[in-house]
Amino acid sequence: MKITLTPSALLLICLIIQAYCNEEDVEQRPGAPTQPPPPQHHTSRPNNYHEKYSKRPRGSECVRCCDPPERISAYPMYQPMPQINITILKGEKGDRGERGPQGKLGKAGSAGSRGQAGLKGQKGNIGAPGERAKTNYAAFSVGRRKPLHSNDYYQTLVFDTEYVNLYGHFNMFMGKFYCYVPGIYFFSLNVHTWNQKETYLHIMHNGAEAAILYAQASDRSIMQSQSLMLELQDQDEIWVRLFKGERDNAVFSDEYDTYVIFSGYLIKPNSEP
Repeated sequence: MKITLTPSALLLICLIIQAYCNEEDVEQRPGAPTQPPPPQHHTSRPNNYHEKYSKRPRGSECVRCCDPPERISAYPMYQPMPQINITILKGEKGDRGERGPQGKLGKAGSAGSRGQAGLKGQKGNIGAPGERAKTNYAAFSVGRRKPLHSNDYYQTLVFDTEYVNLYGHFNMFMGKFYCYVPGIYFFSLNVHTWNQKETYLHIMHNGAEAAILYAQASDRSIMQSQSLMLELQDQDEIWVRLFKGERDNAVFSDEYDTYVIFSGYLIKPNSEP
């Protein structure tokens, strides 16, 4: 019986025969170089893993007639590399290293805002007593209510009325002012003259006549005054002296009114610039 084949059937038979011949030539060709086996990796599986567990026998794979034969790779399928957790490999903490050199000084920052006031602290202990405060003041004003007549010797006016005597610098018993604060002072003397008698007094500074108060004899008694400024040193003395009896010399006063007044005060101490 004669069988007639169509052209498409002949083409299919030729492709199958050609694919089978190519596979046999590769396996049985003498002297053909063999590919070196791929490098083994500790995570790779053996090369026969595919052949061992594959259900398809080699050489009996299904091939489409119209497609070219697929090239079978000699390498195994790609396997992902395992990830290693570095934290589990961390060792123990080492010793502290030496301190490095000091770095450069940085720029000054801006001033911060003012903080809140802190709590009040505890009361401290009592300190040691300090030195006595130095007084920079001196003043006095004294009066006399008794008249005084001249004698054969000089007489110091002693006062019996004290108006102001700051720190007791004027000695009422001696009738003298003693300087304890060196500086410039102002002094004034006011007296009442006697009828028909002279009034002859001196403001004394350490035994020297600093200023005179004088009034001639007259039918009328009057108030007479004198004033001056002096620079005094420590322990200097100031007082009023009545001239001795070469002349009929006197000052008037009575027990009802004060007619003789002597005053003085510090203007500027030497301790100030």
